[in-house]
Amino acid sequence: MTEVTSDAAETRLRRSPLHERHTALGAKFAPFGGWQMPLEYAGGGVLREHTAVRTAVGVFDVSHLGKVRVAGPGAADFVNACLSNDLGRIAPGQAQYTLCCDDATGGVVDDIIAYLHADDHVFLVPNAANTAEVARRLRAAAPADVTVTDEHEAYAVLAVQGPGSAALLDALGLPTAHDYMSFSTATSAGVELTVCRTGYTGELGYELVVPAEHAVAVWDALFAAGDDVRACGLAARDTLRTEMGYPLHGQDLSPEINPVQGRSGWAVGWDKPAFWGRDVLRAEKAAGPVRTLRGLAAVDRAIPRPGMAVYAGDRRVGTVTSGTFSPTLKHGIALALVDTDPKLPDGEELTVDIRGRRARMSLTRPPFVQPSVR
Repeated sequence: MTEVTSDAAETRLRRSPLHERHTALGAKFAPFGGWQMPLEYAGGGVLREHTAVRTAVGVFDVSHLGKVRVAGPGAADFVNACLSNDLGRIAPGQAQYTLCCDDATGGVVDDIIAYLHADDHVFLVPNAANTAEVARRLRAAAPADVTVTDEHEAYAVLAVQGPGSAALLDALGLPTAHDYMSFSTATSAGVELTVCRTGYTGELGYELVVPAEHAVAVWDALFAAGDDVRACGLAARDTLRTEMGYPLHGQDLSPEINPVQGRSGWAVGWDKPAFWGRDVLRAEKAAGPVRTLRGLAAVDRAIPRPGMAVYAGDRRVGTVTSGTFSPTLKHGIALALVDTDPKLPDGEELTVDIRGRRARMSLTRPPFVQPSVR
């Protein structure tokens, strides 16, 4: 994350409707995708917040995430002809991870969760910094009777994650029994919201999409309903997702890193007749990518970071895209783009240049920690 230092720059950042709640909890803020968001909280810190999600329940404010509504006759078919995954594989009431790729290059403009409400209604959740661009591309391609509406600030999103998340929502009378990657609407304390069985942590969890004006009421209700609930910031969200090997757009997927290279081909409907980037991605898949996203687990006492060079002997073979200390495993882990020629097997020992010192890393296949989303 890039630090914002000037008061003028800070005033340009959007703020969550929960900003005052974060301030009261002693949050340390950082800019993220054009928003000022909590990085971590006083009295907790990344390790405690991370552990809360793995062992109990943590609540994240992820209201910076985008919200784009696509509606009108054939809206689902239109979205399906643009985004990578096949919406035909799911039914209304289900969600799907998908990609917005550039038609000319196949690079990833953004990764998105698509919520299929009906044949004429799809709700998309892109990343904060890319919401306007995703909406622009869809709007430019949409037929006259399909509307694409950017509702970025109309809703807050609260991620309730961890093995205790279902019990916490049960205490509020919210639905919890629906399947992973599905959603339902409900009312709690007079507030209508959407309860999604989705998340970015690898744990059992839910994401609540709440009208922005009711975000404080829902946040307060969550913390009043349970004794073992911890507010968690984006720093812990990053360590949690890295342990799962989940990609972060702008690092592990990007306009320069396509889904074939980023090992996200499972989110591509390869047999669909149309989606943005189809021809170039099918050609790269057939030829084989020159680099792929791999996992690295530290052998030495070292923490790999994005941009660090990866070596096999004296030959540079890749670059770290995401790297952190794993609070669960107690050692460094990373995702890295690694050359496919020669093909290096899992278990191969490589090195990462950490400020002039070579640290040993073992190639491995993520996730680094076994997921428990169900």
